[in-house]
Amino acid sequence: MKAVILAGGLGTRLREETEFRPKPMVEVGGRPILWHIMKYLSRFEIRDFVIATGYKSEMIKDYFVNYELRNNDVTVSLGNRHSITVHGAHEELDWRVTLAYTGHATMTGGRLFRLQEYLEDEPFLVTYGDGLADVRIDSLVDFHKENSGIVTVTTVQPKSRFGMLDVSTDGLVQRFEEKPQLTGWVNAGYFIMNPGIFSFLDKDCTLEEQPLSRLTELGKLYAFKHFGFWQPVDTYRELTLLNHMWDEGHAPWATWDQTRK
Repeated sequence: MKAVILAGGLGTRLREETEFRPKPMVEVGGRPILWHIMKYLSRFEIRDFVIATGYKSEMIKDYFVNYELRNNDVTVSLGNRHSITVHGAHEELDWRVTLAYTGHATMTGGRLFRLQEYLEDEPFLVTYGDGLADVRIDSLVDFHKENSGIVTVTTVQPKSRFGMLDVSTDGLVQRFEEKPQLTGWVNAGYFIMNPGIFSFLDKDCTLEEQPLSRLTELGKLYAFKHFGFWQPVDTYRELTLLNHMWDEGHAPWATWDQTRK
């Protein structure tokens, strides 16, 4: 199965970092968020990636084009620009990465629409390049296969960003709960899609609007409930939280040997 990663947005709410690089290239533990997502997916035998780039796309392309040099020892024979010997091997030798520029300000559905030529006639995974989770991809795929939908979306119940109060009509606080678990379900990414999705897309659409609404009307959108870890990176505080989890050795998405990275 191929994985599409939407990595072209501007990331305006994380301006401290995204002024200089695309949001998926913001680092957790010295590696881009994008790498963490791919590393996690590879644990489920997904190693063929199609990355939809946009804003500062050249930085993502440079990272992967020069991946061998970045992640191995090298010997350079000075005076001969073609004489570079790469020593050793990293653990991503079997990754295949297609980097597709999908426009500077294209919406999510338009980005996916532009990738059709790179996706074969079989289901594929789609997720966002700005958050980390420990979704059981094998269970997600099984759930998708068991149903008759065109798209399955992973959903979570996030915690409130604020403390919640029950207040009586005269202003008396009857209950206070600090950042409780919300009861509604939200889109967490990690979609499984059949090729039929392309019939609902065009070059200007937003995936989360008309396409998913139309699929809902047709009874072709299913939700896979995830009760584990999920953390989008929209603010510097959230980025700091993920780096702290990594540094403390308590990163739920890092199911590989972190000492080898």
